[in-house]
Amino acid sequence: MKSETTMRSTVRGPKAGERGLTLVELIVSFTILTILASAAYPVARFQIKRANERQLRYDLWMMRDAIDKYKDAADKHAFQIKLDSQGYPPDLDTLVNGVDVQGKKVKFLRKIPVDPMTGKAEWGFRSMADDPNSDSFSGTSVFDVYSKSTSIALDGTKYSEW
Repeated sequence: MKSETTMRSTVRGPKAGERGLTLVELIVSFTILTILASAAYPVARFQIKRANERQLRYDLWMMRDAIDKYKDAADKHAFQIKLDSQGYPPDLDTLVNGVDVQGKKVKFLRKIPVDPMTGKAEWGFRSMADDPNSDSFSGTSVFDVYSKSTSIALDGTKYSEW
């Protein structure tokens, strides 16, 4: 039977020069990690762009719905409108600030959303007098809103055409 000191000498820890990883192992590990990260980066960018597009579609839908509700209320003579406005709001601030309907303030939009493509709460407007593809605004009333971004969407269309 071996003595306890003999057993201790056979079970040894790492030698002084054998601690940690070698330089080659570190380089290989770093290379693999770099390849994986570079493959994940385009996927992450794609997902971010897709989420921004989804948010843009929702914001446009929400503002257009608020414009339609304002128009419906104006057509029902719930409040006074300017004669040349054709029942559409003069600007988005009117939808946020609301109008007086029989002594009550009716708001159609909580806030003007930030355009996820430009990062600003600035939107392009069209009135009934404007050409459907026009970038200019006649300034009478807001019939439609669009993004001021000149970028191209994942489906190949311009965000300003949405």
